[in-house]
Amino acid sequence: MENSEKRLTIKDLAEDDRPREKMERKGASSLSDAELIAILLRVGNANETAVDVAQRLLGQVNNSLNELARLNLHQLTRIKGIGRTKAITILAALELGRRRNAEGPINRERIFSSRSVIELFQPVLADLPHEEFWVLLLNK
Repeated sequence: MENSEKRLTIKDLAEDDRPREKMERKGASSLSDAELIAILLRVGNANETAVDVAQRLLGQVNNSLNELARLNLHQLTRIKGIGRTKAITILAALELGRRRNAEGPINRERIFSSRSVIELFQPVLADLPHEEFWVLLLNK
């Protein structure tokens, strides 16, 4: 008896459920940790999508990115669906996050007047093709 079931791929998902398309439309903050990792993995394995592999990976580290960051290359490659290249990609992304954290905060502009606000926000908001409502919170 031949297995007529087709393996589910990312392309089989609704467009709103595909990590890359979702990120493009809604931004990186709209994705779950598993979806972000799935983008790094690019593809799954014979039986799972990249999202499935990423969810299983996170499940093995109690859904903790901090615990994931403690894994080494050998530990990652022991997980089904994660070979050397995928493990190196994950480790590189985690290292970028570490380095970003180590840099510390960006120097922030001091706001003294409404002119300061315009100078700060105009480059961000001036050319948007849609209207946005922003709130600026200031201390003293």
